[in-house]
Amino acid sequence: MFRVMERCAYLGPGDPGYDEARRTLNPGLDPHPALVAEARSAAHVADAVRTARQLGLALTVQSTGHGTHVAADDGVLLLRTSRMDAVDVDPERGVARVGPGARWGQVIAAAAPHGLAPLAGSAPDVGVIGYTLGGGLGWLSRRYGFAADSVIRADVVTSDGQLITADPDQHADLFWALRGGGGGFGVVTALEFRLYPVSQVYAGTATFPVERAAETLAAYRDWCATSPDEVSTALVLTPERVIIKAMCTSAPDALRPLFATATVDTMAAMPFGQAVMGGTAARHLDLFPALPDAVLATLVEAGRQATVEVRHWGGALARPGGPVSHRDTRFSVIADTQLPGLAEALAPHAGGGLFLNFLSDTGRTADAYVGHDFRRLIEVKRAYDPADLFRTGHRIPMAPV
Repeated sequence: MFRVMERCAYLGPGDPGYDEARRTLNPGLDPHPALVAEARSAAHVADAVRTARQLGLALTVQSTGHGTHVAADDGVLLLRTSRMDAVDVDPERGVARVGPGARWGQVIAAAAPHGLAPLAGSAPDVGVIGYTLGGGLGWLSRRYGFAADSVIRADVVTSDGQLITADPDQHADLFWALRGGGGGFGVVTALEFRLYPVSQVYAGTATFPVERAAETLAAYRDWCATSPDEVSTALVLTPERVIIKAMCTSAPDALRPLFATATVDTMAAMPFGQAVMGGTAARHLDLFPALPDAVLATLVEAGRQATVEVRHWGGALARPGGPVSHRDTRFSVIADTQLPGLAEALAPHAGGGLFLNFLSDTGRTADAYVGHDFRRLIEVKRAYDPADLFRTGHRIPMAPV
């Protein structure tokens, strides 16, 4: 049964409900944490933080489980925040305030009646805060930027169990770090961010024969050089077909030359919340400043064995902001399978950086940031989590490595 310590409920191994509470969405993980805490308020979060410190446990947070890359095993207190899913929209300010259990579908539904939209990701069931702390690359990002850059305030429980507010005027260093630096600085109990005047979009896909993969990919690469910021696209190579996914916040005239030879074109006007864009599991990831012909040939060959997604960056993503780095990226490449030789073939042309939301290898966290930003993140970590309580997953180290 539940054991109540102060105000927060805890489950341990052998308690009814423990096995259900400990699970994550990652099928490759079977976590067995020392304790599972179920938080319903910021006070519960603070109690869990203090309990973890008293027991000498690390603390890791799980809302939806989408971003879990390391099992929360013995020595870890797993804090579940899925019940803290409040969403409030202020249409006059164009701002949403959400709890740590909120999902993008909730925010989209709350904002839509006011003609507003968040910088959500590809799936409505993804947790808002984890996605945003990791940067947040969505289908409105070429026009409006990373989701992290739209954050205006965060309420945070720090490693000493204190609830503080971080914004440009209070704890400005922590505020900077939270806008793309991940969740290693504290537990965010509320996040406020801007919404944007988007009610209707044009979205859909165009399908091309797999026999024309090479010329379609080359045409896409060349078309992206002059693509307007209002258009976000990705090209997906599979063994059966080539697909271009697109979302536009204005009439999709710019897509007509690209889609002229498509066998199927599903582009249509629809409410933003009805545009289901989907994504590709990131078993391999590279960021590129350009796509030379040698890279295109490698990707076409990889597409015969796996699903490969080439996504166009640029536009508002290149604007300065928080620690979300590698803003000069023009394309990301994701493969859903680790193919032999793929990484080696692409490495000479890749930029060398990575993107935290797409990165499952927690040993390469530093590669998601440029050097001076990573050093600054380390200083913020030292200041706000000197006990290194939040040390699981994508960890910011206590000292330069």
